[in-house]
Amino acid sequence: MQDEICVRFSRIAFEGVTAMNIRLAIMCIATLGALPIAAQDEGLHHRFAQVNGIKMHYAELGSGPLVVLVHGFPESWYSWRHQLPALADAGFHVVAPDMRGYGQTDVPPEIASYTILHLVGDVAGLVESLGEKQAIIVGHDWGATVAWNAALLRPDMFRAVVAMSPYRPRGAVPPLRALRDAGLYTYYWLYYQEPGVAEAEYERDLKATFRRRMYTSSGDAPPDAPDPYVLKPGKGALDSTIDPVRLPTWLTEVDIDYMAADFKRTGFRGALNWYRNIDRNWELLAPWSGARIQQPALFIAGARDPFLSSPTGKAPLAEMKTTVPNLKRQLIIDGAGHWIQQERPKEVNAALIEFLRSISRH
Repeated sequence: MQDEICVRFSRIAFEGVTAMNIRLAIMCIATLGALPIAAQDEGLHHRFAQVNGIKMHYAELGSGPLVVLVHGFPESWYSWRHQLPALADAGFHVVAPDMRGYGQTDVPPEIASYTILHLVGDVAGLVESLGEKQAIIVGHDWGATVAWNAALLRPDMFRAVVAMSPYRPRGAVPPLRALRDAGLYTYYWLYYQEPGVAEAEYERDLKATFRRRMYTSSGDAPPDAPDPYVLKPGKGALDSTIDPVRLPTWLTEVDIDYMAADFKRTGFRGALNWYRNIDRNWELLAPWSGARIQQPALFIAGARDPFLSSPTGKAPLAEMKTTVPNLKRQLIIDGAGHWIQQERPKEVNAALIEFLRSISRH
């Protein structure tokens, strides 16, 4: 019976699909490890590639100039579900991978396997596996860090960059030391450093974790919502979040189910290991200290994104005209929060397509 469910529902459309069908597909993924959901009406394909020593899953759609969409924490290819068909319809070959530690991509056990060199190397390997020499890279949250650094480390491959978190150039001291020197001992980066602590908190109730995290950092959270980044002393990360009475219109129970099913397979260990390499990344990027992003760039964010006013986001945002001298546009969308491409897909897609077409003409 389960095999029949997987055959029937392994290809379903996101637009107009019934909640029952998508729940059955999620059940198939979670219980049998089957191929991920594909969108029948949109022609969405799910594939795997061997890149940089790991097996990487990615969603793929369209033909034309290559655009790579890199998700953040704690997400997956699914966070780009609204961008894949829009960019493909606009004439682009779009791929959205599950990054290492996420989704159906491999989850190496070692903390040291999640440095920025690994992450940029994974995306570069994916581009090569697709038979391409160049791509435009788009990133959100941690994916923006990957995108900026991919542009920095491989300017020959990544000819333009779109980011939905500011570029943070290498500072004078390791980032975790800088936080402690500033007295920010409860900043969430520091909370994530001890293996097993945040994992236990986040994995206790996966659906509640995603409801709380998605809502609290969104533009729909109340103005007096807790700061999700500077935690309360002695408390966990979820203690600084709100469990909404009802989900915002851009986020459905089906979305929460999909996200929870993804992390039920992988757990949070691999995703959190990205944070456990923050100081190691500072060491590895020493040769690029002071370097600027020279490629054409687009920045998109929500005006109510709490990260923009956080200790690690505020200064980099103010400095981007200097650190990214070829920044073509800085789009701040009123009323939107951190999950910008999910909260405001129409505005984001329009800005992306305009930028991508301008780059493709050159």
